Amino acid sequence: MTPAITPQGIGSLAVSSASLGQAKLRPEDARRYNRSLVLTVLFREAPMSRADLARATGLTRVTISALVADLIDEHYVVEIGLSDDVRPGKPATMIDLDTTSRCVVTLDLSGNDALTGAQLTVRGEVISSISRPRPADGPAILEAALQLVTDLVASAPSAVAGVGVGTPGIVDANGTVLSAPNFGWEDVALARLIGERVDVPVIVTNDANAAVLGEFIFGGSAQDVLLIRIGRGVGSGLLTCGRVLAGSHLAGGELGHVTVGTDGGPQCACGKVGCLEAWLAESALAAHVAASDTAALRAAGERLGIALAPVLGVLDISEILLSGRPELLDGELKQATFETLRARTLTDFHDAVEVRMAGQGDDIVLRGAAVPVLNAQLGLF
Repeated sequence: MTPAITPQGIGSLAVSSASLGQAKLRPEDARRYNRSLVLTVLFREAPMSRADLARATGLTRVTISALVADLIDEHYVVEIGLSDDVRPGKPATMIDLDTTSRCVVTLDLSGNDALTGAQLTVRGEVISSISRPRPADGPAILEAALQLVTDLVASAPSAVAGVGVGTPGIVDANGTVLSAPNFGWEDVALARLIGERVDVPVIVTNDANAAVLGEFIFGGSAQDVLLIRIGRGVGSGLLTCGRVLAGSHLAGGELGHVTVGTDGGPQCACGKVGCLEAWLAESALAAHVAASDTAALRAAGERLGIALAPVLGVLDISEILLSGRPELLDGELKQATFETLRARTLTDFHDAVEVRMAGQGDDIVLRGAAVPVLNAQLGLF
């Protein structure tokens, strides 16, 4: 079964396989499942004919014809013309997702100096984006974020299916930012506040979790992957078996203030000595690059490898992705991280683990924040 994404991670499709196996399956549940299945297959493989859809989903042609007719009426899919395959008989009519009737608005609040928002198609393609300076204090950051999303929704080229937000900090299932120290936020009901401004569904996600979802859905990463996001601070998003691991206290992936080693190190803004964030914060790495201090970059990569080796050993993940400025990460730091991991884990089992740069670039959080919205509102994934 193709996995689906909830605000906290990736689970089953809109109707679980357990529900489908119940003796008294409600027709509306089966229909919702079938719609999600058709839309998800189209997302991954379109354009397709009705016959292609029937083969890919295992549904009958009669069922596919009825579903496609409804989805066309509701402006979820469109007919885009005849197949150009040279086959005997009448050419098949090709079906694709309708990318013009709906869009998604997303915010990335994780930038060092800017807040960024975008309008995206239902395929996660950026239609347009806006960046505005990030204010210095928490209340002003909140107001700036609210104004940015208001402007994006007002100028959207089509109906807005929902708003997705990737923000630093610990976020609960209701979209409340429980703690974002760099913003000075505590218990900020961000989803509710945005919803009151724009009156569309809102899903708020930790920025690193949004980033790893973006890599999984749009970048083709493995289902067991750890993404390390390095900017003003250090965070991580972890997928295990295609599910975001949020943790029992919603703080899964908060690696920045883990102390790496007992031999001291730079002092962190939190007051401790030797936090991973103190070694890896973007400002520190930029200074090392400016000074051509490869030893310091390798030392930072070694500390990252020390922090990640136990995670790799326990969870047996397939790949580790680095998200941030390539000129800081894609060189001595990445190589030292890989070498430290090899030295500190079982080579026979973990030697094939790849350490690479994430593939979505600056749009990684913007695109990833759309994923839970597309799942919740359209039934994709």
